[in-house]
Amino acid sequence: MEKRERGGKPAPSQAPQQSPVTARKERRPSMFEKEAYAQILKERLRESFHDVQYVEPPFDDSIVDIGKEWKSALAKLKFANSYRMEPLKKFQAHSVETKVQQILKESLKDVKYDDKVFSHLSLELADRILLAVKEFGFHRYKFIIKVLFIQKTGQAINIASRWIWDVAWDSWVEAKHETESYVALALVFALYCE
Repeated sequence: MEKRERGGKPAPSQAPQQSPVTARKERRPSMFEKEAYAQILKERLRESFHDVQYVEPPFDDSIVDIGKEWKSALAKLKFANSYRMEPLKKFQAHSVETKVQQILKESLKDVKYDDKVFSHLSLELADRILLAVKEFGFHRYKFIIKVLFIQKTGQAINIASRWIWDVAWDSWVEAKHETESYVALALVFALYCE
């Protein structure tokens, strides 16, 4: 039996309909393909108003090398403040003073005054003192080391330093080594950084 449309006309014969040839969609590139990685990031950031820097992961390297790269990138990260207002270990001026005094005594045992030698010697002593003070393990302290050599010629000398100082945690130490021809003075300033 034929079906009729509203106007009484017979419906056209229903032949099996063939779907129109659909255009094959182009496959989106995978984010794991090396060539497509930069393209995908550019597409995602096209509407962005700021510059975004990214690190393209190394595809050809071994896992060990990838770990080294990411580890070096993490080393440059800055971490948020822990809001610790006091040090884990307070600066102990007496123990540092005895250590600095010992270093001066050992280093300057048989040294005569010579301004050319002392210019280099003061830098070497400051480095040695800094390494010795860091071995005490004072957490979050910054150290400033001054080493002065003063020739004895009958003069008087005044030395002054000025700092923004936190009386509760910051401290300083003085150590002196005296011979017939000169006086060596080492100053160690310990500044707590929150």
